[in-house]
Amino acid sequence: MASISRRKAVDTATKRPHTDRPDTEPRQIARLRKNFDAQLADLLKRNSELERLNSSMEAAIDHMGRGLSMFDSEQRLLVCNKAYADVYMLPPELTAPGTPFIEILRYHLKQTAGADTSGKGAAEWIQDHIARLQIEGHIEEVQRLADGRVIRVSYRPLAGGGWVDMQEDITAQRRSDEKIEWLARHDTLTEIPNRFHFREHLTKQFTTYDTRKGFALLWLDLDHFKDVNDQLGHLVGDGLLKSVADRLRSCLRAGDIVGRLGGDEFAILQCGADRPELAEALARRVLDRIRLPHEVAGHSLFTDVSIGIALAPTHGQTPEQLLASADLALYQAKSRGRGLHAVFCQQTMGTPASVLSPLRAELEHAVERSELVLHYQPIVDLQKGEVSCCEALMRWKHPTRGMIAPADFIPIAEETKLIVSMGKWALEQACTDALDWPASTKVAVNLSAVQIECGDIYETVTDVLAQTGLPPERLQLEITESVLMRDRARTQEVLRKLHELGVVISLDDFGSCFATLSYLRSFPFRKVKLDRSFVRDIPQHRDCVTIVKSVADLARELEMHSVAEGVETAACLTTVRDAGYSEAQGFYFSPAVRASGVERALRLCAQRFSAATAPTDTQHIPNIYA
Repeated sequence: MASISRRKAVDTATKRPHTDRPDTEPRQIARLRKNFDAQLADLLKRNSELERLNSSMEAAIDHMGRGLSMFDSEQRLLVCNKAYADVYMLPPELTAPGTPFIEILRYHLKQTAGADTSGKGAAEWIQDHIARLQIEGHIEEVQRLADGRVIRVSYRPLAGGGWVDMQEDITAQRRSDEKIEWLARHDTLTEIPNRFHFREHLTKQFTTYDTRKGFALLWLDLDHFKDVNDQLGHLVGDGLLKSVADRLRSCLRAGDIVGRLGGDEFAILQCGADRPELAEALARRVLDRIRLPHEVAGHSLFTDVSIGIALAPTHGQTPEQLLASADLALYQAKSRGRGLHAVFCQQTMGTPASVLSPLRAELEHAVERSELVLHYQPIVDLQKGEVSCCEALMRWKHPTRGMIAPADFIPIAEETKLIVSMGKWALEQACTDALDWPASTKVAVNLSAVQIECGDIYETVTDVLAQTGLPPERLQLEITESVLMRDRARTQEVLRKLHELGVVISLDDFGSCFATLSYLRSFPFRKVKLDRSFVRDIPQHRDCVTIVKSVADLARELEMHSVAEGVETAACLTTVRDAGYSEAQGFYFSPAVRASGVERALRLCAQRFSAATAPTDTQHIPNIYA
């Protein structure tokens, strides 16, 4: 009985509810809910952060200066910014995500062509575009829009298909580049081709002319032009040159070309002149019109011109030969009494060598007779207001002819290779003279292409520096754009070695020739000197200000110093300072002076700078060189 009672007690106990065990199910639900709420809050927070970042990204993309758009593998718009819509003037319905690219392209073609399109051309363009992206991986192109704007577009493929593209409005840059190119090929005073561009025309004429007809070259030189400059000033002289250029243009037929070779020299390329009579008829027409009075700045000026004529291919089968023949004919015309023309005749005029040989022979002895001298023109640091460098300029003090300008003897020196020995002498003398200057003042020496081609200029420079003791960083070598167009590989190697030595390499007369922009990154230049014509012509050509500033900006982007040549007035100085130039050079500060006058020139340049930049009235800056 006892055992039965115990068993019943156990059974009863097992059936009794566990009122003392915790209720786990509600707690588990609460815990799950809490975890869920925490995860949801975290998700909402991250989503909010993502939305904030997305909003910031959209704002950043919309405020980009360049256009940006992305298209998926189905050629549908994913995203674009405001600049993209503005570039192509797209309506809002074409900038919504999901818009087919072909619709955008059709709209663009319609705007460009001015008429509707079936879409066939657009579809073909897209097909070619995608194929090119797959092959090339990156495409860049320049688009000219109907309103004249120029847009540079860059395309890159996206992983999984589609592409991203960026648009940049380069209209201002392109116009500036075109203006630089135009100015590099034209004389800014007369707006006709300069020597470089005229030579291009002449060279092209030799490759394209009809040998049965030929052509004529007329070389013109104004008579007594120096008297006008000396008596009435350069502004009147410039006005006369412009008037002469206008009249020369009025004498030409379609296809003929006139250019200014420099100074008071002009040249005409007369196409289809197969007989001397045709060229002489043009010469007489020119003489008659030039003799008429020129009204310039209240002056009635009378001038004459001498003309030398040479015909191709009879008088020359290369540009050099024809120019030499025309030069000899000009020499003959002048010797007859001025205001005349002469046609080249080898029997009576000989060859260029026969005329130039006396000057050549004398030039050979100029160094040993100490007839060559160096003058120095200061270059002023526009931040410090002091002279940072002096450029060495060679002069020939001829015993009977007087002071001969470099333009008259340097070409002969280069042709005869005398420039190699003359250049070495100039380098030695300049480095020696520089030792007497402040240690912060460099000396700049011009380097000819012939010196690079025919001599070991690197060895010459290292020998001179060792001999004189001048530190390499105080030597600045200046080369012109024409040097870069010769033996490029050799020139690059020589300049690289000189740069590594510590010598400053400067590009001189920037803008006086063409194809310079592509060379700036290829050579180790630390300075670029803007050709004086751009600065000099600022008062007459305000568009030159744009060119002046763009060159300073370009130099700054390439981490180069910029030097403005031809600063002749306080106004020009203000312009180049405002444009951001590092240094300036010109008659406003100082003309070229002898070595004995450099010390005084350094002081006076600092005074001129202080006077020009003082906050007080600068209208009455004294001419301390008068």
